[in-house]
Amino acid sequence: MATLTIKPEDSCTYDILALGEVMLRFDPGENRIHTTRTFQVWEGGGEYNVARGLRRCFGLRAALVSAIADNPLGRLLEDLLLQGGVDITHVKWVPYDGIGRKVRVGLNFTERGFGMRGAVGCSDRGLSAASQLTKGDIDWEYIFGTAGVRWFHCGGIYAGLSETTREVIIEAMECAKKYGAIISYDLSYRPSLWSDIGGPNKAMQVNRQIASLVDVMIGNEEDFTAALGFEVEGVDEHLTALDVRAFKSMIEKVVTAYPNIKAVATTLRQAKTASRNDWGAVLYYDGVFYESILRPDLEIFDRVGGGDSFASGLIYAFLAGKSPAQAVNYGAAHGVLAMTTPGDTSMVTLKEVETVMKGAGARVQR
Repeated sequence: MATLTIKPEDSCTYDILALGEVMLRFDPGENRIHTTRTFQVWEGGGEYNVARGLRRCFGLRAALVSAIADNPLGRLLEDLLLQGGVDITHVKWVPYDGIGRKVRVGLNFTERGFGMRGAVGCSDRGLSAASQLTKGDIDWEYIFGTAGVRWFHCGGIYAGLSETTREVIIEAMECAKKYGAIISYDLSYRPSLWSDIGGPNKAMQVNRQIASLVDVMIGNEEDFTAALGFEVEGVDEHLTALDVRAFKSMIEKVVTAYPNIKAVATTLRQAKTASRNDWGAVLYYDGVFYESILRPDLEIFDRVGGGDSFASGLIYAFLAGKSPAQAVNYGAAHGVLAMTTPGDTSMVTLKEVETVMKGAGARVQR
């Protein structure tokens, strides 16, 4: 199994480039979507969340490729993106038609859940500008060839938005590979994205094509089954007793089928309730398994974005030259902390991540 060869920092403008849709997330707080009278607004999107975490928590040079409708909602999204610090030079602004008949800003309504009531998400993202990007819309030769990118990240959420987004992903990955950028992909299977266009069979068809271009594959066990068709056998229902050998068997099948994949990372979580999860992670790299610290009975404030923050911590460690064992623990610790705050994106610092990695408790810091 080949290892990752990462371009030096001084040879590139960006450490991380993400491709995907960013939505406005409407958060009802302690209420429910269908009963609330107020919402707090955040920005969020699976691929963007990774880049933002790398910028805000880890201090890396991050950029986004996307498209946004040019109306007041789009400019609200722009304001939130600017606060996140991610470079939006390569975001395409699309003229608005007046009522959203042709193009609009995607909306995501998410309630957090509590106890035995699980989190609920409701997306309203049809005809979004990002879903209508097509091959040729983005100058990938300039981005990867002239500006330079060390690491490119995308995922199955963007792949599920439309027929054209899949083509854009492949176009971007082919160019990234041409110029030596590392390519990571989070499978992020969402049944709601695929249910009306062919379900798991369509997801497998699309993701298998994309997988042949990926260096680092990320996902949980459900993702690998639904999006790529690889089964995980013999997994205990409780994470505390989870047999990592079951994942080893599955991952070996993945890297055998796709020898281009140099690393596979997965979060291991068992939702006992919406607010109590067991949490851990596994990284398979260069033929060896690395396990994070297992954190049972983790208290969850808002679980959305935990997987994205795991990915950004993992990517940071690789870009910073850390060991694989450190990488999986950076990812797991960052994911843990991201789920202690509201919204999709990380609000923590590198110091806090490293403090958690050392096993520090939750004593008041003064």
